[in-house]
Amino acid sequence: MQVEPGQPAPDFTLKTDGGGEVTLSALRGRKVVLYFYPRDDTPGCTSEACGFRDSMPAFEKVDAVIIGISPDNVASHNRFKAKYDLPFILASDEDHRVAELYGVWVEKSMWGRRYMGIERTTFLIDEAGIVQAVWRKVKVRGHVEAVLQAASG
Repeated sequence: MQVEPGQPAPDFTLKTDGGGEVTLSALRGRKVVLYFYPRDDTPGCTSEACGFRDSMPAFEKVDAVIIGISPDNVASHNRFKAKYDLPFILASDEDHRVAELYGVWVEKSMWGRRYMGIERTTFLIDEAGIVQAVWRKVKVRGHVEAVLQAASG
């Protein structure tokens, strides 16, 4: 299953950094940038997270909440968030249940080895909980700007 623009965003509740929890439906009334990334503190994921961090004031101006989701545990998220001073929620999807719901838990291949993992994907969800835009197989360069432009429009 893949979530597409125009569809309701599947609801979920996940544990977050700092020992908290986030429930998507509790954020109705605000835009949500939901970005799935493979792993904390790796080059591409760090670059993407720091891009969202650096653009946080602009996302706040359009009343958008940013949530990063990976299969890493909460302790890993806490370290990652502290190391890079990330001002948004990092949610832990250790059993990849939410990634599967959104269709981003896929077979990948590296150096001839096949394995299951996160396909870097971002969803822009509107105030009513409807997916407005999807970016799949994200290339980090220019991505945050594209998401901000869509959230602003």
